[in-house]
Formats: sequence, structure tokens, C-alpha cells
Amino acid sequence: MLESTIRYATLSNGMRCVARMGAMPVEHCGVAINAGSRDEVPGCHGLAHFVEHTIFKGTTRHRASYIRDRMETIGGELNAYTTKEETVVYSTAPAGHLARALALLSEMVMDSSFPQAELAREKLVVGEEIDTYLDTPAEAVFDDFEDLIYAGSALAHNILGTRESLSGFDSEACRGYLEERFTPGRMVFFYYGPEKPDVVFAKAEKYFSSFCRPDKPLLRSEPPINSPFSVVNDKVDSYQAHTLIGVRVPGLLDSRRFSIALLANILGGPGMNSLLNVALRERRGLVYATDASTSLMSDNGLLTIYFGCDPDDVARCLRIIDRVIAKLVENGMGRRKLEAAKRQFIGQLTVGSVNSEQVAISMGRGTLYHGSVMTLSDTVSAINSITDEALRVAAAPLLTYSRLTMI
Repeated sequence: MLESTIRYATLSNGMRCVARMGAMPVEHCGVAINAGSRDEVPGCHGLAHFVEHTIFKGTTRHRASYIRDRMETIGGELNAYTTKEETVVYSTAPAGHLARALALLSEMVMDSSFPQAELAREKLVVGEEIDTYLDTPAEAVFDDFEDLIYAGSALAHNILGTRESLSGFDSEACRGYLEERFTPGRMVFFYYGPEKPDVVFAKAEKYFSSFCRPDKPLLRSEPPINSPFSVVNDKVDSYQAHTLIGVRVPGLLDSRRFSIALLANILGGPGMNSLLNVALRERRGLVYATDASTSLMSDNGLLTIYFGCDPDDVARCLRIIDRVIAKLVENGMGRRKLEAAKRQFIGQLTVGSVNSEQVAISMGRGTLYHGSVMTLSDTVSAINSITDEALRVAAAPLLTYSRLTMI
């Protein structure tokens, strides 16, 4: 991604915009909103995710069927997701339909009406989503782990909420959340496609300039550091044991995130040559899947390692992981292995950079949190500057981790 191709603007209502021009037959645009499940009040867990679902269900001007069909009838699509800190609503369509997408997106975030009949139907859908999560321990272990490690904070609950909390959501609650959290100062409009940035910004001004809700301050506090735990949940009724170990790490605004990301890739990245895949699967056949990943927010993050194995092999797998981590902390990688690991990670990022939809969303998120987009060349420079000592420091907290096993 070339930095010179990225442009920024601020609309008259204070909403930020970022655009990148590219010779491509499709265009991506959307809004990234600084509002997620950690902004919910007690008793309303799951509301951020439910609002994300139901802004598709009608506005003051159009019915749900219009929103559903508007982009699809031209071969495009409309999508959204919610995390603990953000909501992203976006469109991908053949080039030349920016005005159509802008009109639809602005209407959804400004004028969703949340019809009660549509809410009732969507509660059934989200209820099924909750049940699906409960039936998938390999996914549920991540959420349950976060509930434990973030205990005592607004981060200690599942994004989906529960069937009980879901039952209490009505039009008034959804509209109240929208008006309080979806405000221009918390939003970034992003675009990636063949249109010139000046044209994109002019059209964004046309469709979003009437959007003038007052911005309220974010009332977020960094979660407390809790004592390490080791928990076994043996009531899942699964043939396999699903284990997650992890530690708190600095967040996405901290420069140490690059060392942590490289560490995660070395330990359990997508490559079959990751240290833990080799140690647990290739050499011993103890697991089908193991991976390491990071989940970073504005003020903190998590570094986690997952593996699924026979319940009788959990302790052995943990001993092997302990040895791999201890060796890395004590000895580091060594210059040649570290350079090879950097080269592999940079190669993976380079391959991923051709996914234009993800590039567009990353532009929105980067501007939302950092005020600008970090280019691929910037990221490569940051990774190449990582030293063996920085990697050892990043790995050291894993010597004392928290653990959750679900069987």
C-alpha cells in the first residue's frame, strides 16, 4: 500500500474520512464506529451486537426488504460486525455505485427505526447464534477465558449477550444506543476503489453532512490486572478438551504490539512450521489444531495460545508448551532464525495485502484509532526493527499464564 495514494478529510459535522484510489473493478466503503460491547450498561449485554443486526431492519424511509436488496440487486453486498470496541458497517459493490452505497449507509446509521416486529424476528436469529456459540467449545473457550481474565470490568461479558438479556431489548433501547453511540465524532468513513478521493469526500459530505448528533465522551476504564487462574470446566460434554492459555499484553496503541504479533506468529501462526504446531502436532501427533493469536484493544490486549486434544493429553501438551516458551525466553531465536521468522511474517502480510475488502476495513480502523493508516511499508519497517531481546521480553509474560480448559 503506497502512502501517497491515501487521502484524509474531515466533513463539516466533524466526521473523519479516509480514501484510497486504486484501479479495480469493485469499490469498498463503510463506516467504522468507536462503539462496542464494552460500552454497554449492566443489564444490556449484547445490545451493541443486536443494534448492529437490526440497523438492517428498516429506517424511517425504507423497509427491511429495501435495505436487504439495495446492494444485492447490483451484485454487491452489505455487511457489518461488532467487537468489544467497534462496530463496522460496510458495502462492497461493482465500481460506479458509490452514491447508492452512501445513501444506504448514511440512512442506516442515522435513521434506523427498529420496528418491533422486525426486532422480534431478529431475536430468534441472534438466539440461534448464541446457541451455536454454546455448542462450539473451540470458540466458546475464547469468550469464557475473556470473562475470567477481565473479571470486574466492562470487558467481562460475551459480545452476543445472553438469551435473557436479549429478551429485554426493544425499539427504545436500540434507538437510544444508536443515538448515544453512533455520532459523527466517533465515526470514520472509509473508501477504497477507482473513484478520486476528492469526489469521494464530496459525496460523503452530501450524504452525511446532516448527521449532527452531539458526541459524548467515551467512559472506558482500563480493566484491572487479575491474578492468574487455572480453571477446568468439565461440564461441556465434549470428546475433546479445548484449552486456552494467555496473558494480558499492551494494546494496539503501544509500539510493542509488533513484537507481540511476531511472537504469536512464531509460536502458533498459520504456517505449519510454527513452533507449537511442530512440537505438538508434527512431532507427537497430540493435537489437530493449535494456534497463537492476539486480541488488541485501545488500552490493553491479550496474547493467547489455543489447542484441542484428548483430555488425557492436556497436561502433557502444557508441559511441552512450557518448555517451548521457556527456551524462547531464555535463549531467544538467534539472528538467523529471527530474520527467517520476520521474512515469513512479512510475506504473509504482503499476501494478505491484496485482499481489498480487508484493506478498506483496516483503513477505517487505522484512522479510527491512530488518526491515520499504517502502510505495509511502515509495518515492514517496524517488524524488521524487532530485536531478539524485544522478542524475549514479549514472551516473558507467558511464563506465568492463565488457563481455561473446557471438556
